[in-house]
Amino acid sequence: MEQPSAKINIRALFNTTVLVSALGYFVDIYDLILFSIVRVPSLTSLGVASTELGNIGLTILNMQMAGMLVGGILWGILGDKKGRLSVLFGSILLYSIANFANAFVPNITLYALLRFVAGVGLAGQLGAAVTLVSEVMPKETRGYGTALVATIGVTGAIFAAIVGELFTWHTAYIIGGVLGFVLLLTRVHMFESGIFKTVKTAGIVKGKFTSLFTSRDRFFRYLNCILIGLPIWFVVGVLVTLSPEFGKLLGYHDPIVAGRSVMFTYTGLIFGDFLSGFVSQLIKSRKKVVLFFLMSTLVFILIYLYLPGKSAAYFYSLCFALGFSIGYWAVFVTVASEQFGTNLRATVTITVPNFVRGAVVIFVSAFKWLIPVVGMVNSALIVSVVSVVIAMVSLYNLHETFGRDLDFLESDV
Repeated sequence: MEQPSAKINIRALFNTTVLVSALGYFVDIYDLILFSIVRVPSLTSLGVASTELGNIGLTILNMQMAGMLVGGILWGILGDKKGRLSVLFGSILLYSIANFANAFVPNITLYALLRFVAGVGLAGQLGAAVTLVSEVMPKETRGYGTALVATIGVTGAIFAAIVGELFTWHTAYIIGGVLGFVLLLTRVHMFESGIFKTVKTAGIVKGKFTSLFTSRDRFFRYLNCILIGLPIWFVVGVLVTLSPEFGKLLGYHDPIVAGRSVMFTYTGLIFGDFLSGFVSQLIKSRKKVVLFFLMSTLVFILIYLYLPGKSAAYFYSLCFALGFSIGYWAVFVTVASEQFGTNLRATVTITVPNFVRGAVVIFVSAFKWLIPVVGMVNSALIVSVVSVVIAMVSLYNLHETFGRDLDFLESDV
């Protein structure tokens, strides 16, 4: 009796919704990480002095992440009010236009403005995809589905790194825009979540963002969902984005290339996302898996900062290890989706990862503020330890959600 069911579940992993969602996340990650890869050549060609590459680069990165904060709220509300598919269509159209236009910027001001617009668009993809996949798949296998979306999706970063090395930064942005426009054509084969359709026709209040703050229970569930993801984007936004600067400071003989750091980090992330998602299904626990990866993240950050080698190969191997350790991204977003009822699920699942990404603004500010006081390495240590400790405490305060039936509503919204 068990064998037929297993076969059905395996086939369910490769349905149109999962595969198209994964491709959407692939393009999303490509465009999201592209600035980190082309930061140096693009800013240099626009006349930025070498001494200002780090400072101006962080400012533009903050603009992109600020856009994701704004977009997370907008797309989240829209996803619960109008449907998950409306977000998948609208967000990819916006960030594809912005990325295509980025190839032709004449100055830093317009560059930063378009990264903000792109950030608004990029904010909608992952959360909407995870929400849709979680609602259309059986509860026993949805963790596999979201893991597959994340695993395929993060390969977009590797593709971005390859494109960044083979082509000019202008061409890299054009490719990102074209990929988005092509992806729009695949969306016509997707169907809306049946769970959402039921709620849509029932006259229930949906997507009321302020209701996350009117209930103590909802607020702390929401806050804890955000906080468990903090270390992920500290690693990406600081340690990986500024890898050339860290490599020089830590005494590596070979120059460190940001694009290669991104490629190795996201290669590790592929394995981490795959393993974390599948192991959480096998041991029937999201929380245990996230705790293991949080501890691994702290260990590899310490090695990165205080046990440097001399060769670039060693540095990139640490990037791979860091990428693997933050590979609980798929499980983290799935946890957020499973914590809340259908009438707020898209709002939460879309805003949570974007608030985590947006937290890079806080991390970067704290990191920059501490550098004159304790130095660049110790500043990174302090911010990273604080983020991991906060994440562990927040994880402890969340309920286990494995196997939860998602056909429920948030009351008193």
